[in-house]
Amino acid sequence: MNRRLRARCLTSIMGIAISLGAASSATAQDLGAPGKLLLTNGISTIEGAAGGGLTPWAVIAGNATKDGVGVQASATVAELRDYDFRSFSVAAGAWNRVELSFARQVFDTNKVGGALGLGNDFKFDQDVWGAKVRVAGDMVYGPEWMPAIAVGVQYKKSLDAPIVTAVGAAEREGADYFASATKLFLRWSLLTNVTVRATKANQLGLLGHGGALGNRHQLQVEGSAAYQFSRRFVVGAEYRTKPSNLAIAREDDWWDAFAAYGINRHLTATVAYTDLGSIATFDKQRGVLFQLQGSF
Repeated sequence: MNRRLRARCLTSIMGIAISLGAASSATAQDLGAPGKLLLTNGISTIEGAAGGGLTPWAVIAGNATKDGVGVQASATVAELRDYDFRSFSVAAGAWNRVELSFARQVFDTNKVGGALGLGNDFKFDQDVWGAKVRVAGDMVYGPEWMPAIAVGVQYKKSLDAPIVTAVGAAEREGADYFASATKLFLRWSLLTNVTVRATKANQLGLLGHGGALGNRHQLQVEGSAAYQFSRRFVVGAEYRTKPSNLAIAREDDWWDAFAAYGINRHLTATVAYTDLGSIATFDKQRGVLFQLQGSF
């Protein structure tokens, strides 16, 4: 599928999503329904946890409050200069305290796969299982300067073990550990988040874990800031530092600028410009990310 056709498909998906959301909002009294404030469950990260697109926040998936269980599911599409990325995820949150998540990631090398000797359109696949617990504070309520604080783990398993070993990864599977602090300052309509992650994953784990340049967990810092123009519409940016363990190619930090719109209480659309730097020796991997999320 060429890029022009992919762009048309992506435009069609966005149009269908907005149309469905408009129809749903016409029949549902979503803003008056019980549950969390609109958008305060975050969106689905590309690794499945609730938060921003690139980094988890100290929020719990789903619309339920402390008295119930909620669920959210998403499809994420990223069109980069030389690669394509897909992530399909589901997460469940219980009592606004505990979250369990799963994501299947698909990284399509397109013609780069042929140049690297893998074959055109070779795909790296990975499963990510996650768990998160909010241990203190609240994102919205409570003392003004007290954030919500959560800790979590993500277990990542590459489905292409022979290939990730061939590129120099020490292991095909591994775990990330993280802690996040998140606060929405209602008086300024400003959300801030800081996440500290211990990881040795190469390109999220799609290229395995560890390598010739390092095979220990390293601390990385991830940050997010977003401004809420209305209860439905948020814009923001994220930055994520990353280790560089493989001898064959450097790994750069990632960043994005995003806009998220709550079509109604159950449907959120997000679009972002993202810069992933150098991936497998191919520089300037920039492009557009789109996500459609349903939550209950």
